[in-house]
Amino acid sequence: MALLEVRDLTIALRADGEDTTLVQGVSYQIEPGETLALVGESGSGKSLSSLAVMGLLAKELVVTSGEIVMEGENLLDLSDEEMRRRRGRDMAMVFQEPMTSLNPVLTIGAQIIESIEENLGLSRAAARERAIELLKEVGVADAERRLKQYPHHFSGGMRQRVMIAIALAAEPKLIIADEPTTALDVTIQAQILDLMARLCREHGTALVLITHNLGIVARYAQRVNVMYSGRIVESGPAAEIYHNPRHPYSEGLLQSVPRLDQDRSVPLAPIKGSPADPFMSITGCRFHPRCDYAGPICRQTAPDFDGSVACHFPLDTQQKDAS
Repeated sequence: MALLEVRDLTIALRADGEDTTLVQGVSYQIEPGETLALVGESGSGKSLSSLAVMGLLAKELVVTSGEIVMEGENLLDLSDEEMRRRRGRDMAMVFQEPMTSLNPVLTIGAQIIESIEENLGLSRAAARERAIELLKEVGVADAERRLKQYPHHFSGGMRQRVMIAIALAAEPKLIIADEPTTALDVTIQAQILDLMARLCREHGTALVLITHNLGIVARYAQRVNVMYSGRIVESGPAAEIYHNPRHPYSEGLLQSVPRLDQDRSVPLAPIKGSPADPFMSITGCRFHPRCDYAGPICRQTAPDFDGSVACHFPLDTQQKDAS
């Protein structure tokens, strides 16, 4: 049984009595202990669909259809109080920029201990000991002393480790990591991602990794959902998509990432144009203005997602036709 199943999720921005659809028909599931990557450019709906899972959508954003089922229970049917109890205990989120997620006027210890007390019901002393164990587990040296320090005393990488410790405080079954390494340098990025992968493996925690970088997906994720303009356009095993992408957008993302196995003299091939404006009406496939393979049908009819790809002319089909 899947730990989490998102079914036909549609999210709209409601303003002046009108709805503008930002996420449409998103469906996927994640098994216990699995790492699933959501990949796509900014504005593709990755973070928005994940905030819906956490019950953290802004009031102007509404789920107009679909279900979010965790262990047989539709989270959209729960009250705000019931969702608050689920957050931290059953699922947690690591946000993109830890400095804006941590309270600057509270010590690191106070923030970790609060999460432990709230979700596990431990005494203050027991929660403090658990906080020290968590900081050690995420690689923060001299944990007992650093509990008394404030977020500005920590580097970006160390603040992100603190965020991971808070997410792990109640040993949730699911962690959503939203671009957890964007603000960090390359060396620290690898350390943080290795740390998250190891901790999720040791605790049996499912991980949803939100990123725009397909380079890190090949190493850390078992499955990938590629999102464009609020829709999933390709889904499958990470290795399969990495080596044999079926959607032109997936191919474009891969071609725009530097690779060590390619000749350095070969220039990168960026995807032409800009991401689709959600407020602009586009007939047919929303990627067709940027697609080198688009035909007349692409400009007239939006392709259905068959569980693997949403494209009238998948790349593997074109290759077979050419041969």
